[in-house]
Amino acid sequence: MTELTVREVIDALAEWGGASIGEADRLLAGEPATAVRGIAVAFTATIGAMQEAADSGASLLIVHEGAFYSHENDPAAWLACAAFYEEKRRRIARSGLAIYRCHDTLHRCHLDLITEGLIRELGWQRCVAQHLPAASLIELSEPMTGEQVVRHVKQRLGLDRVRVAGNLTVDCLRIGLLVGYRGGGKLAIPLFDRYGADLVLYGEGPEWETPEYVRDLVEMGGRGAIVALGHLESEQPGMKLLTERLQALFPGVPVSFCPVAPALRSL
Repeated sequence: MTELTVREVIDALAEWGGASIGEADRLLAGEPATAVRGIAVAFTATIGAMQEAADSGASLLIVHEGAFYSHENDPAAWLACAAFYEEKRRRIARSGLAIYRCHDTLHRCHLDLITEGLIRELGWQRCVAQHLPAASLIELSEPMTGEQVVRHVKQRLGLDRVRVAGNLTVDCLRIGLLVGYRGGGKLAIPLFDRYGADLVLYGEGPEWETPEYVRDLVEMGGRGAIVALGHLESEQPGMKLLTERLQALFPGVPVSFCPVAPALRSL
């Protein structure tokens, strides 16, 4: 039997995104011809995730975000003076892992796979009212106050706390959902104005945009609230779903999920 290669896995992923590889998607380490003994999936290539992947026997680690602290995959120009940058590159090389960043492809799926993963983790699969290019709208079967939505989200995602703004005491039926860095005003505010959302849940975004809009909205007598989960917290469920999809796609190859803890914590 012919061994599965890294190139074949990348090509299979590209098919999900319309047979094209996005600008952000790149093999960060390793060679396309490397044989895939096992696949590990993580939100990003932390030291811990790489160690867990290597310990599992995987030869390919698929991540959603880059390894070097920027949306650019290899920002050597501004990190060249950092000794730990070269040290991480050495550790990646010593791990023997091929590392593939799969970002744009997952967002280009017929239904954004990262968004689909968050909807599933929240248990709202049957509540989807509409999918937009960068957002989804949830129509709850029974109204919940904003406070109840927050409790539900924290329990389902295993979060100790989230950041909120607006009025959480009013009933919510329609919820806008945005993953990752999509919480800016251009994407989030129309969910209130144009699509009638009572509450918008997103990963992160500029704090002077959507939060300030919601502040003014409430102070002028309107209703609305936001819940900011954090970037990783909103997108990691999608990587968990990716793990399951890869298990189905490559049943003869071990595929494991390596959860990553948020880098930021509250004191």
